[in-house]
Amino acid sequence: MQYVSTRGAAPKLGFEEAMLAGLARDGGLYVPETWPRMSEAEIAALAGLSYEEAAFRVMRPFIGDAFTDRELEGIIGRAYAGFRHAARVPLRQTGPNDWLLELFHGPTLAFKDVAMQLIGQLFEASLARSGRRITIVGATSGDTGSAAIEAFRGRAGVEVFILFPDGRVSEVQRRQMTTPAEANVHALAIAGDFDDAQARLKDLFNDHAFRDGVGLAGVNSINWARVLAQTVYYFTAAVALGAPHRPVSFTVPTGNFGDVFAGYVARRMGLPIERLVIATNQNDILHRTLETGAHRRAGVRASISPSMDIEVSSNFERLLFELYDREGAAVAGLMGELAGGGFELSQGALGRLRAEFDSARASEEETRAAIAAAWAATGELVCPHTATGLHAARVRRGDPRVPMVVLATAHPAKFPDAVEAATGERPALPGWMADLMARPERVTRVANDVAAIKDVIGRATVGEGAR
Repeated sequence: MQYVSTRGAAPKLGFEEAMLAGLARDGGLYVPETWPRMSEAEIAALAGLSYEEAAFRVMRPFIGDAFTDRELEGIIGRAYAGFRHAARVPLRQTGPNDWLLELFHGPTLAFKDVAMQLIGQLFEASLARSGRRITIVGATSGDTGSAAIEAFRGRAGVEVFILFPDGRVSEVQRRQMTTPAEANVHALAIAGDFDDAQARLKDLFNDHAFRDGVGLAGVNSINWARVLAQTVYYFTAAVALGAPHRPVSFTVPTGNFGDVFAGYVARRMGLPIERLVIATNQNDILHRTLETGAHRRAGVRASISPSMDIEVSSNFERLLFELYDREGAAVAGLMGELAGGGFELSQGALGRLRAEFDSARASEEETRAAIAAAWAATGELVCPHTATGLHAARVRRGDPRVPMVVLATAHPAKFPDAVEAATGERPALPGWMADLMARPERVTRVANDVAAIKDVIGRATVGEGAR
């Protein structure tokens, strides 16, 4: 399996090289050269398997000869051993044919653990046999950062730097990034919003001298391995609900477009997904794009679902590559226009987009109402991001005979203020995390400036020479 850049100018790479690179040298994102397909029989055969066994079968075609079967089985087994539910990502019924897919049973209580724990094991296996040292840099709107830190804290040969928007994440999210004591972990609070953090991350990767000097690697959802890992739970959920013998629909709270793009990948692989609904909060650039065909930035507004406070959804570039017949030059042109404010989709691309996705927007009031409604109807507390999904699923429900699965992206205790305001109930952290608020914090505040960020990274890795 070879991987190509969405902008068409970078060399093809194998799985391991694409994973370690993260961002392609031409600024694009890596995608498989071709989409593997699973037959109906192969999908049906996933029924009754453990999550780890299903993950092996779904991911194997994408990995090629980068890891042997035995190596991959060990990597997957170690990745999910620390999840605190035997099913790893259990389904919970909330209505006659409505379901929550609970993705928050990993060590940091968010869906990012499903992919990041796997990436931690993949990186460790790769680095152990090569003897390389790498510097991982990520940008986060809240959950990716803590999941990355948890996956790489204390690992030999790795320094981890996570950029997060200062004052724009929940207290639980912040403390999960700032309280680890391991010396290889560095939490950087950037002055600005998530889009600023993500832009500075791309600036670092596009400075090839710096990139090579510190051995830069990325674990944001720009990393293909992240998307691949998330594809698995679409298969396990759908098969549990009757696929491939009947279709299943999914609604996905969406910020950086990686999680919902994983659903698109599952569909391309042959999973019968009827509706794939993009749920946005008030930062609704993706919803507006589906409605109007115009993909234009309008300014990020802080919300009670902060992990979705994003306008430059990096993984949307991967979808554009498919919508424009894999013409890298066309995608590069569109991304250039986005840097200037936005672009218009062609009629053909818009038609394809609408054929693949539905969307809905949840206002702050609608998000609070969805949290309250879930509590009243089911006794379940849900996080505000999951609530945007519940709202969108109701608005875009479709055929009631088709199961609708809403991805529950985080434990409600990560956002206790929003949940308590909507329900009167304050969700508690699990017992094994109960002392989080008492742990000492370590954080470096840094300007929204690539030179300042390079200086921090350089001093912590290879000294002045890195700059």
